[in-house]
Amino acid sequence: MRCSAVKPASGKSGSSRKGGCFRPILTSIVGIAAAAVAAGAEQGDLAAAARSILGARQGVYVEATDGVTLLAQSADQPVHPASVSKVPTTLALLRKFGPEHRFITTFAASGAIHGGTLDGDLSVESDGDPYFVDENALLVVERLNEMGVQRVAGTLIVRGALTFDWQGDPGALRLRAAMSGMAPPAAWAVVREIEAATANAPARVSLTPPAVQFMDTAASANTVAGSPPVERPLLIHRSQPLLSLAKSLNDYSNNIFKPLADAAGGAAAVESLARSVVPAAMRSEITLGDGAGTDPSNRLSPRAAVKLLRALAQELALTGYALCDILPVAGVDAGTLKDRLNAPEQVGRVAGKTGTFGDYGASALIGAIPTSDRGIVYFAILNHGIRVPEARRRQDRFVRALLLRLHSVAWNYQADTRPAVARAEVLSAP
Repeated sequence: MRCSAVKPASGKSGSSRKGGCFRPILTSIVGIAAAAVAAGAEQGDLAAAARSILGARQGVYVEATDGVTLLAQSADQPVHPASVSKVPTTLALLRKFGPEHRFITTFAASGAIHGGTLDGDLSVESDGDPYFVDENALLVVERLNEMGVQRVAGTLIVRGALTFDWQGDPGALRLRAAMSGMAPPAAWAVVREIEAATANAPARVSLTPPAVQFMDTAASANTVAGSPPVERPLLIHRSQPLLSLAKSLNDYSNNIFKPLADAAGGAAAVESLARSVVPAAMRSEITLGDGAGTDPSNRLSPRAAVKLLRALAQELALTGYALCDILPVAGVDAGTLKDRLNAPEQVGRVAGKTGTFGDYGASALIGAIPTSDRGIVYFAILNHGIRVPEARRRQDRFVRALLLRLHSVAWNYQADTRPAVARAEVLSAP
């Protein structure tokens, strides 16, 4: 579902010509001066709150849609950003693939199917789907069973970089186990629930999960001496769209982002893109050894983090989406922000990204808050040298203070509560 910030009501204003033609100009000057005084007072108030709540040496930066800096404290000091590093990786993925991109996993046969047996090997070729898990494997096995495949005379062969259940699976050992009937019962329960909720879904008598037996016997009868067997695609698994896939990973801050960054060109390419979208003076404040936040060399300043968040928002806006479509919304989405900033007057008002890297005393929270008078207000808090529980307590306390000082409104957003597998597709190969 596409989300957006709630837009404030618009109105027209005019100026009277009474008192001479200079009155509008004088009124404008007075208005600008008053706004400047108010902005100065606002900055002073936030600065005092930051020193008191976060600590005088902790980095924080707050900026309104119009570019006005509302707060800058140690804002140009790069520190370890932990999983905030996933924000530039998310931007790089969207730039390369677009929000509707689906990763493809193809299953092909090297022999004919007869009597429930595939006379040959079953191969799986992945182009990098990071969200291929037990439930997806069960969908594939169901379709294979429907095509008449209960047994494979040969084995399961992998081509490409296969990821299964959040880990690399180059030998397909974990995938093979799941396809052979050893997927967790909870995964099968999810698949059955999805099918029961699908209109016109066929009734299933058996409660036994689908399975394919691999017999590991001789090669396919289609093999010609001295040449590899001829393969034909059977099924194509299409992942959920990149937008919802990245949101799911960001919601839980899943470190599968580390190999996923390779799909965007690798950490160096992500760093190069990140530096290109911030002002020149901030480029040296971005260092990315990986795209997930676990590399010790990663560094980011609070002000650069805000600029990256704004660049991500601009990229999403090109296709009609907003930050709440790809980052967790506090108090709403399951994951890292579900139980934070979730009081009635706070819930749904922050779309953000957390970061935690305890070995370096690094804890971060960056985000965006819709307001009725300042547009979107962006903030970044990058803590260092503080124990994580205490850092999070300070972060939430400061954001609550920020919400009180802003005319904040909730994101126009409703969570998609379907299991991720419900957004994937398994199609017969053409």
